[in-house]
Amino acid sequence: MKAAVLHSVGDIRYENIEIKPYGDDEVKIKVKAAGICGSDPPRALKKWKYPVPAILGHEFSGYIVEVGKNVKGFKVGDRVVAVPLEPCHQCEYCKKGQFSLCESYDMLGATSFGGFAEYANVKATNVLKIDDIDYEEAAMIEPLAVALHGVLNINPQLGDTVAVLGAGTIGQLTIQWLKVSGVEKIIAVDISDKKISEAMSLGADIGINALKENPVEKIMELTNGFGVDICIECAGSKITQEQCLLVTKKKGKIGYQGIGHAGIELSEVAFEGIFRKELNIQGFWNSYSAPFPGQEWFKSIEYVKQKKIKLKQLISHRFSLEDTAKAFEMIGERKEEYNKIMIVQD
Repeated sequence: MKAAVLHSVGDIRYENIEIKPYGDDEVKIKVKAAGICGSDPPRALKKWKYPVPAILGHEFSGYIVEVGKNVKGFKVGDRVVAVPLEPCHQCEYCKKGQFSLCESYDMLGATSFGGFAEYANVKATNVLKIDDIDYEEAAMIEPLAVALHGVLNINPQLGDTVAVLGAGTIGQLTIQWLKVSGVEKIIAVDISDKKISEAMSLGADIGINALKENPVEKIMELTNGFGVDICIECAGSKITQEQCLLVTKKKGKIGYQGIGHAGIELSEVAFEGIFRKELNIQGFWNSYSAPFPGQEWFKSIEYVKQKKIKLKQLISHRFSLEDTAKAFEMIGERKEEYNKIMIVQD
């Protein structure tokens, strides 16, 4: 099959590669759309730690072309989305249904071939039907489930004021889930006017450009000096990681969802705020719960079907499979501003 194959850091080639026969418990999916996750470029362009040759892409959808002999409930032609995490089901966390914390998992697009290819073999346990959901929207169910995992676990209450620091894809999806949950006021913070505008169109009530005004001062002003009930960090920046501690009210909640790529040294006032304000701090990783893959996935599919979540407008760029390397080049060289980038196939 044709695929965008990673041979070493920064070396992605469009070429033919052998695909293993699908297993008795697997289905073979003809990939139609695959999203580039925010975690993909740092790994592919800076520090790849898995075997090569590799095929990235853990956010993808398509239709089934072959079905293993032990597979029940699926048939050729079914439109599906792939669930990338393959938990071990043996460790103490899996036994508790905390699959996101699995001690020994495999991941499509990392330890095994992913969706930047014509076809992908996926365990039937890791496939969900999407019915009439558009393939591009279905390819965004994985990040949508990631956002929902954070929102469900931070447990916003009706009438809460929430700040979302970082209005990229995960931030924009988080904003939509917060709106669904009944949050009264959402404050979106970013350094891009475009991202802030997009966040406002998706449900944020107030936008703050952190390059133009001090977000901490502005949020405290907007909350009469108390701070927000909840702050969710979606940027993975050491600046916003600290700001969360400064803008959250006493007994408030902080959710860290962005992936950090640098160490952080907290100011005295930020660190003291943790215990002086008795803050509740929680991190969120992945998107899974029991029964696997979890309500994050089931609810995401249902809400997309009901048109209650907007996904298509988050897609800023589309590239063919052949041009996957160009997409990563654009990201790595910061050639232009982007949101969700989709690799699409006929």
